[in-house]
Amino acid sequence: MDDLYSRIVRERGSVEGLLARIPGFRGYMEMNARRQADRLIREYVTGQLKTQLNRLPSIETMLLDGGGLAYMSKTRSAKSKFQTFVDRVATDTPGYSGFFDAVKIGPDDLAVVYSFDQALLDYADKFKEKLDTLQDAAANNEGIDEAIRELDALTIEANEAYNLRENVLKGIE
Repeated sequence: MDDLYSRIVRERGSVEGLLARIPGFRGYMEMNARRQADRLIREYVTGQLKTQLNRLPSIETMLLDGGGLAYMSKTRSAKSKFQTFVDRVATDTPGYSGFFDAVKIGPDDLAVVYSFDQALLDYADKFKEKLDTLQDAAANNEGIDEAIRELDALTIEANEAYNLRENVLKGIE
């Protein structure tokens, strides 16, 4: 029995050899890796976005302490859209077509999806910047309306970008 084990181990082929012998298996493995990568990216981005979203209540408290009760409906609207974006990124099913899926993502579409994944990472940074601006505006009690408008515009843009990403994944152009 030890001789058989030794022979099998000694004569084992590479993963490349296995992939070459089973038609379609390489593509299946690549799609699974892409799904895992998609999940990892979205988990990372979600963590970054939640960190920023969790800053908003303390900024709202600063606004309230400065007598800015009138700003609460505006910040609530932006917060709601921001939360929607975070939830969509966090709970969306993994992208990229599987081996037996009806919709297949080709190399060109995949490059576009990777661009959207990069944009997700960029949005995490952009939300940080907008919240820094709002926090500074609240601390200085000036430019608050503009900072809230910019944050709200970013929430709308981020949700629209995520819609575009979903369209690519669904094969809609």
